[in-house]
Amino acid sequence: MIVGPSATASAVGYKYGIDFVDWESVQRMAEGKKMKKPILLSGGNPQIAKADGDEPVQEYIAAMPGWKRDVGRKIDELVATTVPDVKKAVRWNSPFYGVEDRGWFLSYHCFTKYIKITFLNGSSLDPPPPVKSKHEEVRYFHIHEDDVIDENQLKRWVEQAADIPGEDLF
Repeated sequence: MIVGPSATASAVGYKYGIDFVDWESVQRMAEGKKMKKPILLSGGNPQIAKADGDEPVQEYIAAMPGWKRDVGRKIDELVATTVPDVKKAVRWNSPFYGVEDRGWFLSYHCFTKYIKITFLNGSSLDPPPPVKSKHEEVRYFHIHEDDVIDENQLKRWVEQAADIPGEDLF
């Protein structure tokens, strides 16, 4: 029998019909707080209440469906290791990443067939991410289920984006 955080989290997830439950959610439940099954909006994007900090971002990632959850974890880990003092928040049902006193530089969102990473100052990156936006400064990078992600390029974009002024969105 497996014991410990992973086994307990898996058992709780099974009980509540959720594919993945993080250890922090199990601890919150032990404190008497209820855990609700996250609502998935169109395209499978998790509906997470607006909040600041790592906890709501981890809730968003835990609620991402299927293969998107692993990609969400990789994005979060890459940003956190590349930008050690990164600020995190969830707004408009999307995780946001920023730097104190410089603004927000990255967000992502689940769609039916891909995850869209938004670089809020993407046109200033070299090379710019490939997908243009109707907003001149914004650029996107789409990740589909079977894509091989160039993590080195993604890391370079994150480094550049964190070093230049971001957006003061909220």
